Amino acid sequence: MSSERQSTGALSVQQGVPQPPSINPEMLSRLKKNRRRKLSTDDYVDGILRGDRTILSQAITLIESSLPEHYDIAQAVVERCLPASSRSVRIGITGVPGAGKSTFIDTFGKLLTRHYGRRLAVLAIDPSSQQSGGSIMGDKTRMEQLSTDPDAFIRPSPSAGTLGGVARKTRESIILCEAAGFDTILVETVGVGQSETAAHSMVDFFLVLMLAGAGDELQGIKRGIMEMADTIVITKADGNNTRKAELARVEYRNALHLFPPSPSKWSPRVMTCSSRERTGIAEIWETIRDYVSVTKSNGWFWERRREQAVTRMHETIIDTLKQSFYTNPEVMRLLPDLERQLREGETTSYKPASILLDKYFGHEGK
Repeated sequence: MSSERQSTGALSVQQGVPQPPSINPEMLSRLKKNRRRKLSTDDYVDGILRGDRTILSQAITLIESSLPEHYDIAQAVVERCLPASSRSVRIGITGVPGAGKSTFIDTFGKLLTRHYGRRLAVLAIDPSSQQSGGSIMGDKTRMEQLSTDPDAFIRPSPSAGTLGGVARKTRESIILCEAAGFDTILVETVGVGQSETAAHSMVDFFLVLMLAGAGDELQGIKRGIMEMADTIVITKADGNNTRKAELARVEYRNALHLFPPSPSKWSPRVMTCSSRERTGIAEIWETIRDYVSVTKSNGWFWERRREQAVTRMHETIIDTLKQSFYTNPEVMRLLPDLERQLREGETTSYKPASILLDKYFGHEGK
């Protein structure tokens, strides 16, 4: 019997053609090498400034870590990357459920990389991810064009922490992405409520995606989000929905006239687009460019960036104090029993809080 052909009952198995490995061996070797070797601050900074995406991803993971030993090196990396940041346009994107954020970002992002030569990073703020795992992981699979684009970087949301913590980590991720050479940052809000406010506080331009044909067009959107919007876009303006989208555009435009003027001196616009037919997408980018030009010329762009730096300082103080409090030995020792007493109704919330704060400040003052 031939060595290539072995009989197995009535069946025979013939040796197949060898297939190439599914993962680039050189890339796999680099990944294993980076995992084995503990990176220093210099390694992270040098890799980020070279545009090494593997090291950029590892640095963002370091920022997202809640381990105390990672905090100092993460802050050192961010601090050293700051001089190379701030050279991008930061765009916040939010939208009602079903507005097609993922499809829009995929189409919009591909336009920017292919036709405008932009380098794009997509980040997310997702306060719900602690419970649900977030949705950008699924969104990434729907961003078929961007997920394979060499000029695009999609980062899944942080997987733990309160909204404040997630927002601070997203701010720091923006700095690292800018230092790595990405000149356009999209910050997508995956959660609801205050996540829009958090995103607005860290971007230059805020884009709100809306749907037409869902009853009264103004019922489903909060006044606060309308006031934050630099542009509202009615999505899915194609086919039988084209006329509905135009009617919605007029209704939103009229509503925006009722709001007081923005300190940026920019008049918010209302537009329509179709991600499927790729109509209206280029006009949205031109609108963003107009906004940047107007706000840079009147000084608002840089004033807003300076205010965001102040906000980042306060977030860092709050996050550092929180980290210090919950890792304090006395707090860690007392906390489980005090939580038990609360669950069993033996005390109120204020008394254990006072006990823990007294222990913390007394311990720190020694």
